[in-house]
Amino acid sequence: MEITILIADDDPIFRELIRDMLKKESYIVIEAENGSDALQAFYDNSGIDLIILDVMMPELSGWEVLDEIRIQSEMPVVMLTALGDERNEIQGLHAGADDYITKPFSYPIFMARIKTLLRKIERKKTATLHCGELILNQLEHKVFVDEEEVFLNNKEYQLLEYFMHNKGLTLTRDMLINQVWGFDFDGDSRTLDTNIKTLRAKLQEAGRYIQTIRGTGYRLEELKKNE
Repeated sequence: MEITILIADDDPIFRELIRDMLKKESYIVIEAENGSDALQAFYDNSGIDLIILDVMMPELSGWEVLDEIRIQSEMPVVMLTALGDERNEIQGLHAGADDYITKPFSYPIFMARIKTLLRKIERKKTATLHCGELILNQLEHKVFVDEEEVFLNNKEYQLLEYFMHNKGLTLTRDMLINQVWGFDFDGDSRTLDTNIKTLRAKLQEAGRYIQTIRGTGYRLEELKKNE
């Protein structure tokens, strides 16, 4: 799983040091030399997983960049500073930073703290299923279409989760019924068809991803807008 980290620090030597540490661990690194560049990199790169911000930077300080990021995202942010002042650490944590590291620091301690945050990211990534603009978060049992939350009942959610785990595969009606209602279900396939109909409606534009395979069952497949 690829992890992308943005480093923002106006000291090129220190920035290079952090970059080399992270690349040694096979992380993808994006660099910014001031606060404005850091904020622009955040907006330009949707795949960033974690941000490391120096507090004292030209144009925009690390605090100002953090404030702007928190308006848009809960992405993990680590603050770096040469100020070994408890007040700065408290300020960083209250401002929404996930961790606060004082320079200078050792390689093992730095990487241990970064990896602690990244483990949370990796768990979240593996728990999130995607199909076009459709996103299902298994940890929170939430579904989003174009970043707007969609509210499903339990059966609809189970159906969608099963579809997304088997994206691109044709699932028979029996497979779907057994998965969601169980082997001892004594109803008929009309119950399934009704739930599929309501699920499609709630998913709005993404509902067309659930395709009917005549005489067999259904398949979830990402389609372009004009398909």
